[in-house]
Amino acid sequence: MNPLSNRRCFMQRAGLGAASLAMSELPSLHHLSPLQAEDLTLPKDAVQFRPEIEPLVRWVEETPRERLIEEVAERIKKGTSYRDILSALLLAGVRNIQPRPVGFKFHAVLVVHSAHQASMQAPSHERWLPIFWALDYFKDSQARDRREGNWTLREPREASLPSPEAAPKAFCQALDAWDEEAVDQATAGLARSAGAATILDLFARYGCRDYRDIGHKAIYVANSWRVLQSIGWQHAEPVLRSLAYAMLAHGGDNPAEGNQSADRAGRSNEQYVGAFPAGWQQGRVDHGATLSFAEVLREGSDLEASAQAMHLMREGMDPSCLWDAILNFSGELLRKHPGIVSLHAITTSNALHFAYKACGSETTRQKVLLQACSFMPLFRGDIVSSSEHRFDQLERSPLPVDADQALSEVFATVDKDKALAASKVFAYLEAGHDPLAFMDAARRYLFLKGSNSHDYKFTSAVLEDFFHISPRWRHHYLASSVFHLKGSEAKTNPLVERIRSAMG
Repeated sequence: MNPLSNRRCFMQRAGLGAASLAMSELPSLHHLSPLQAEDLTLPKDAVQFRPEIEPLVRWVEETPRERLIEEVAERIKKGTSYRDILSALLLAGVRNIQPRPVGFKFHAVLVVHSAHQASMQAPSHERWLPIFWALDYFKDSQARDRREGNWTLREPREASLPSPEAAPKAFCQALDAWDEEAVDQATAGLARSAGAATILDLFARYGCRDYRDIGHKAIYVANSWRVLQSIGWQHAEPVLRSLAYAMLAHGGDNPAEGNQSADRAGRSNEQYVGAFPAGWQQGRVDHGATLSFAEVLREGSDLEASAQAMHLMREGMDPSCLWDAILNFSGELLRKHPGIVSLHAITTSNALHFAYKACGSETTRQKVLLQACSFMPLFRGDIVSSSEHRFDQLERSPLPVDADQALSEVFATVDKDKALAASKVFAYLEAGHDPLAFMDAARRYLFLKGSNSHDYKFTSAVLEDFFHISPRWRHHYLASSVFHLKGSEAKTNPLVERIRSAMG
């Protein structure tokens, strides 16, 4: 049977089976406290965006949550573009939500790329759903930020910005010293003078240097850079300043003056950067090396993992063997102990893999690879699990022969028994059925059932990384994804009907 036909048939059936919610089922908003005038007034020194986007950003900031969906829909019908809405969403979050801690309410910013990525993969009639969801989520985070102090990104001090020639060095020196004021000034100078490739290399290297915030710093580096590629680098300066501020988050004493555990791997791995053998990016692919390295991730320390990775590089292994182990081990952690920490093992490895592929500097790519190796044992150490599950020992469960029926059974099982669903996914893929049909269904259930930022971050990351894994291990990875995917039996998010009604 034609796999593309399979996809169409399933999507049609999934659409007919989706719940149609009455407006009476929408969440009540009467409990929200009305915003006061002072809540909507920006400080005089608040950062100002470019004149072509500032009015739209202000409008997103000031429109009450209970009206935003409907009023955005009206603007779209009158010609406001997707790109402008995406830009305003990101910039409103950057200006209004404190990036520390790098997570929690700041997910309103971190999730923008994931929502955009989901939109780009969606059928045209559903393309707006993720962005509308993200707009509503921003309003929730904006309200939380106001309750917690009403943080606002301010204008930089123009008098102390470094020259274009001095900005890269000033940026590195300030980050090495964990000097907030100097980092902010250097970042502003860098944004005005350096190219996107140079900026990514610098931010990627520093974004992965420590394990604080369970990978959110690296996630913010990757996600902000990718959104800027879509909305335009004319908006880069405030985004990069927010990012740099997030990257300096730490608890206690200045890390530059101590030896905290979160910095240990980053400092140790510097000894290997620049010492990779010639031709290290084109080694031999050995699935046995992938399995042996996965065992190091299961049993070894952060420093032992990077040391073994360096040994394999010197033995002529291809870096893809390490990435196969890293990505599949992150899925293994999710299956052993589903939850926030294991979920971030996946989203962090996704961000680090993106940086590894996107950076132009060979030494930055080496540092990112080594840090990805070291981070996995650190994630493992934050998880308490008695499960002995290994990604290479998946079993298959019986499924209907028909691909559409098999896929329906998979997603009907997800919310009842995730371990069984994983074995059914593995059977579905090993039978030669179309993985894209599975991805389309996973994305559709995300749109219908997704209710928080982690649903979007996780789904976008795991569906992307399927293609970054060697064919030998792809099915194992995708099977583990059901431990945080939405199934057909999950409750439909009431916001979906509100969005459809507004856009109808």
